[in-house]
Amino acid sequence: MTKRHLKPTGDLGRVVFLEFDLRNTESIEESVRHSDIVYNLIGRQYTTKNFTYEDVHVEGTQRITEAVAKYDVDRYVHVSTYNADPKSHSAFFATKGRGEQEARAIFPETTIVRPAPMYGYEDWLLNWLGRSKVIVTANHMQQKYWPVHVLEVAKALEQMMYDDSTAGQTFELYGPKEYSTRQIADLIDKETLRKRRNINLPKPVYLAIARALDYIWWPTISPDEVEREFINQVIDPNAKTFKDLGFEPEDLTRWILHYVRQYRSNLYYDLPPMTEKEVREERKYLHVDYDL
Repeated sequence: MTKRHLKPTGDLGRVVFLEFDLRNTESIEESVRHSDIVYNLIGRQYTTKNFTYEDVHVEGTQRITEAVAKYDVDRYVHVSTYNADPKSHSAFFATKGRGEQEARAIFPETTIVRPAPMYGYEDWLLNWLGRSKVIVTANHMQQKYWPVHVLEVAKALEQMMYDDSTAGQTFELYGPKEYSTRQIADLIDKETLRKRRNINLPKPVYLAIARALDYIWWPTISPDEVEREFINQVIDPNAKTFKDLGFEPEDLTRWILHYVRQYRSNLYYDLPPMTEKEVREERKYLHVDYDL
């Protein structure tokens, strides 16, 4: 049910779903054996009673990559995450890093892609901040990263399909400007014409609450997500970027109203974004809250 909306995104017969189980090697092999290129976009922000981070990011990657190697698929693109590092304090980042190592060990021509936090329809960034009336954090919303538009990541993945020189390379796909969560929340407040509250809890308290919420069957907040609030994005200087694919990403401010307008009150829904003159006028004044 969660995937059926993808069916009409292609012409008739172009989008065909094959059911597989990440623990069933035969079903994975059946899914990839006739492919020219395989993209692995499987990942989870939180654990469930059926799958841990290790199950999905490491063991699942091993089975998929082994199937790719077994049937001599021409290209394999492994979509990982920013900050993927086997030594990370975050289990999510650590297992993503080990998954990259496994993919390269089994299939050396693997293309590894590390996207920054992405924004777009149904994202976990702008929508989370936009719909929340009260934002609960443990790091005063000071986590820093380089948000990137999901359509630009999709464009990059498409170009890799036709460019064999990207085989065996590692790409860091990130936006042109670094933001903190606080700065993005302020931008959303400005565009939606409403102010959200931020409740900041001590890290041990928030971790204890997250562990308790882990027993609820629907996703809320996991302990590892609390841990990630304290880890800023680090970019690998040796990795390739959008520039190596021939284009530059656009800044978050170009798209933010497009994705958060739905969170405006009906009284202000049709108001346009600030004009260039209004932006210039606003910059003439300094506020005590500004980070100088």
